Amino acid sequence: MSEHERQLLLEAFDSNWIAPLGPQVDAFEQEFAAHIGVRHAVALASGTAALHLSLILLGVRPGDEVLTSTLTFSATANAVTYVGALPAFVDVTRESWNMDPQLLAEELEACARRGKLPAAVIAVDLYGQCADYEPILETCRGFEVPLIEDAAEALGATYQGRAAGTFGATGTFSFNGNKIITTSGGGMLVTDRSDWAQKARFLATQARDPAPHYEHSQIGYNYRMSNLLAAIGRGQLRVLDARVDQRRANYRFYRERLGDLPGLSFMPEHPAGRPTCWLTCVTIEPGEFGATREDVRLALERENIESRPVWKPMHLQPVFAGCRIRGGDVARDIFESGLCLPSGSNLTERQRMRVVEIVRHVAGRPAGGGDARRE
Repeated sequence: MSEHERQLLLEAFDSNWIAPLGPQVDAFEQEFAAHIGVRHAVALASGTAALHLSLILLGVRPGDEVLTSTLTFSATANAVTYVGALPAFVDVTRESWNMDPQLLAEELEACARRGKLPAAVIAVDLYGQCADYEPILETCRGFEVPLIEDAAEALGATYQGRAAGTFGATGTFSFNGNKIITTSGGGMLVTDRSDWAQKARFLATQARDPAPHYEHSQIGYNYRMSNLLAAIGRGQLRVLDARVDQRRANYRFYRERLGDLPGLSFMPEHPAGRPTCWLTCVTIEPGEFGATREDVRLALERENIESRPVWKPMHLQPVFAGCRIRGGDVARDIFESGLCLPSGSNLTERQRMRVVEIVRHVAGRPAGGGDARRE
């Protein structure tokens, strides 16, 4: 938290707007849309809700297929099932860890030959880095398949100077507790279409028709953000640029002090974008490094330091075992060797040095200056 959230939260209390909706929600939507450069933003209960409503807005129906990256959090694929559609997965590139544009083109060509194109494509901006949108958008336009951008992990990132979340027909964001800014729980759907924003708000408030009584002609959802959480979000948005700087500083710190280790590589930065480095991720090749990814994770855990493997690809998840995958080897390799290092915005240099010392110790290449784990 910064110094802004308490003040805005007290304003919400003093106004007596506690329940969902209210002036803080309206202001958060307006400020968020202006910040990333879109016309409309709809504050919701979660990023998953934003994905769900996006699929509804695009007219995705039961039995349709939706293509998405296999290297992502399960919420991306879960939302596809909420509308009765089936996810199909596309591998990622080693250069960005995001959807491979060439494989996407091959999959869409194969779908066209079968006579059934997917109803939508969901591109994911992984770990704070935008996908390679120029070829992805060109391919989607060529097949007339709409694109949704899952920017849940990438608020504050850019691609070719343009903000994450602005490349699809809709963009979706998460403000979960682990994201670069948080409202505790929450999300945002963004779009340039006023009719879609209006419909999203309607569906997110239980699809209540205009009437003095409760009238419903469509199925709706309880997806709107509360006024209190929106107040927190407004304060967080004011320090977003500083949070991005802090996350990128984490990345630089780790890279400067671990980059010489054989067999350890950092998630690449795509040359067309500026990632937030929401999480600093590495891959570890045991034959060169001298230990496995799991050896490093457990060594950190023994010192009460949490790290995690990168996302397990969706095509390897039991719940999606029957879904089609184009490629998959790259995502599998990244999962088997990938580790997310501690990356919080409030990490001190001493805390980051503890991580560095432990990783170097596991590799058998300790740095000079003593053992930082004695803190």
